[in-house]
Amino acid sequence: MAPTLQRYIILALLIAIAAAAWSLLIWEQMGMDADMRMEMYALTMGMKAPLFLAVWMIMMIAMMFPTAAPMILTFHQVQAGKQGRGETFVSSWVFVAGYMLVWGVMGVIAFAGAAGAEMLAGRVGLSTATAARIGGALLMIGGAYQLSPLKDLCLAKCRTPIGFILTSWRDGYWGAVRMGLEHGLFCLGCCWLLFLALFPLGIMNVAAMAVVTLLIFAEKTLPSGGGIAKVSGIALLLYGAAVLVFPQALPTFQPVGAITMN
Repeated sequence: MAPTLQRYIILALLIAIAAAAWSLLIWEQMGMDADMRMEMYALTMGMKAPLFLAVWMIMMIAMMFPTAAPMILTFHQVQAGKQGRGETFVSSWVFVAGYMLVWGVMGVIAFAGAAGAEMLAGRVGLSTATAARIGGALLMIGGAYQLSPLKDLCLAKCRTPIGFILTSWRDGYWGAVRMGLEHGLFCLGCCWLLFLALFPLGIMNVAAMAVVTLLIFAEKTLPSGGGIAKVSGIALLLYGAAVLVFPQALPTFQPVGAITMN
C-alpha cells in the first residue's frame, strides 16, 4: 500500500474514532435527566473510579486525537520510510498507545483529586459560593500557566513534529512506546491546566470541552498558536477574577443549599 494512502487511512481512522467519542459524549449528555445533570456538576460526576476513568478516556480520545494527528502522521511517515528501506516497521498505533497511557495515568490522578476534594467539601460543609470561588481561582491559575515559560517550552515541542522526531527518535516497539509517552508528557505540559479548568466548568460540559479542544488545536497547529495561548490565558484570568466577585458566573454554580458530594 502506498505511504500516502496509508497516511490518509490513519487520518481517517483518527477522525472517525474522535467523532465516535464526541457522539457518545453528546448522546450521554442529551440523555441525562435533571438529577443526572446535577451529578454531572460534581467533580467525580457521581461515578465510581472505573466508570469515571472510562468516561475520561473517551473524553481524551475525543479531545486529543485531533490535536495529536500531525505528530502521529509524522511518526508514520518516518516508519514508512524505514519500511521502504527494508528496516523494522512499527505501527503508529504503538506510538498512540504510549501517548494515551499518559492520559490514562492523568485520569487516575484526576479521579483521586476529585474524590478527595468532594470528601473534604462534604466534611466542612463548603458553601456553593465558596466552591465557585475556588473554581474561579483554578481558572486564574490555568490562565497564569498559559502565560508561563513552561507552557511555551511544552508548546514548542508539540508545534514541531519533525523537531520532536529528530530529537526524540527511538527504534523498535518499546522505542515507539517511549516516544508516545514522551510526546504525551509534553502534550500534558501544554494542556493539563486547561483540563483542570473543566472541573469548575463541568467535567461533562460538552460546550466547554469543545472550546478547550479548539483552543488546543489552534495552539498546536496555527502559525499564531503561541499568541492564541497568551490571549486565552488573559481571558481565563479575567473570567476567573469575575467568578471570584460573581460566583454565579460559573456554569456549575448551584444557588440552593450547600454542596453535598457523595
